[in-house]
Amino acid sequence: MNGPRVVPTWRHGRERLYVRLSDGRNIAWYDREGSRVNLLDENRRADVLKALRPFLTGPVTVGPPAPPTPAELARLALHPDDDLAPNRPGEALRIALDRDPGPVHRLRTDPRRRALLAEQAVGEALDRLDGAGWHCLHSVPLPGGDRIHHLVVGPGGLLAVHAVYARRLRVLIADPMVTVGRGEAAPLLRRVRAAADRASYALTAEVRPVLALAGPAGRLTVTAPPREVRILEDTGLGGLARQGGVLKPADIEALHAMARDRRTWTRL
Repeated sequence: MNGPRVVPTWRHGRERLYVRLSDGRNIAWYDREGSRVNLLDENRRADVLKALRPFLTGPVTVGPPAPPTPAELARLALHPDDDLAPNRPGEALRIALDRDPGPVHRLRTDPRRRALLAEQAVGEALDRLDGAGWHCLHSVPLPGGDRIHHLVVGPGGLLAVHAVYARRLRVLIADPMVTVGRGEAAPLLRRVRAAADRASYALTAEVRPVLALAGPAGRLTVTAPPREVRILEDTGLGGLARQGGVLKPADIEALHAMARDRRTWTRL
């Protein structure tokens, strides 16, 4: 085939259909979510529209690429050392365990390793929301040594997610106390709410707290609905993709650009 061909790709969680010549050069791309065909060569307009005809859904705007948004410019200007987006789930725990693996016990597992498993399971579930227009940042550092396990921004708003290992363990929640297995009760919900409040202050936008149980838990008992905090198991995090109506795509990108900048959090 000598004419242009269409090559589907994913970029920042959004599908793009690139129109490519036989020599590998891109001459346009179709952004389905934005209903826009971006032309890199105006002289190839007819060829591009002919190649894309089977893929177009409804009316589209055709023209040169739009100028970058302020959020895109901020991302491009961000120094790699200040960019939190590359953080993996449990990044802070991974670093801590690499520096100090701790003593090896045959009968007792280092609690940090269970915490890491929880953050990995929850983080991977949240990362799968990327195709639905959500962005997730992991191990967001806060002044004083605390951190937000996962910060999620998407059509349903902003969420500060705290992961807890609960596989086959009994979990008792009596706001603000949380008891996991045979461990001691701890005011964990107070900590989760405080982290969300700090994130709200840093981003000047409402951030809702979520406690995510990585399990499935053996048995979950909630004595009364917790104030403000939503309780979810990691298997239910995919349901967030169905939530919307809070943030527009431009707001999502702007908040994500602000949140991924480490300097945003040092001002708290």
